[in-house]
Amino acid sequence: MTEENQTNENPRQFALQRIYIKDVSYETPNSPAVFTEEWKPDPNLNLNSSVTDLGGDNYEVVLTVTVTTKLGDKTAYLVEVKQAGIFTVKGFPGNEMGHMMSAYCPNVLFPYAREVISDLVSKGSFPQLLLTPVNFDALYAQHMQELQNKAQPDENPQQH
Repeated sequence: MTEENQTNENPRQFALQRIYIKDVSYETPNSPAVFTEEWKPDPNLNLNSSVTDLGGDNYEVVLTVTVTTKLGDKTAYLVEVKQAGIFTVKGFPGNEMGHMMSAYCPNVLFPYAREVISDLVSKGSFPQLLLTPVNFDALYAQHMQELQNKAQPDENPQQH
């Protein structure tokens, strides 16, 4: 009964208020010469997210997705999208709140960023780029494990 009372007194709430593009950057520093080269792309994906407390249980989460695609040592294109969302998140304990902000919300935003990147690359006259889905839960778990490892000193230092 106690657990039921806690749930009723402090119910969990999650709502998406708005999704928007906060910033976009697209560069083709070696065009038009890059169009004459054989298309053997070497793409590099970089992800980052940030959270801003807006007050009243509202948070802005910004997912930054950067794709740098090279042909040999030349950059064919560089695309950076800051896809943002405003989320209402209430009633989650600390560890679950971290997961919501660092994994769940970026997972909601990623398909929107993926679409913007695909459109920009296609409009730049390059072959379509479809980013594969990202497991933000696994990335968050990995990040938390790294933090835990840094916090614990090595108990068994090897002697050389």
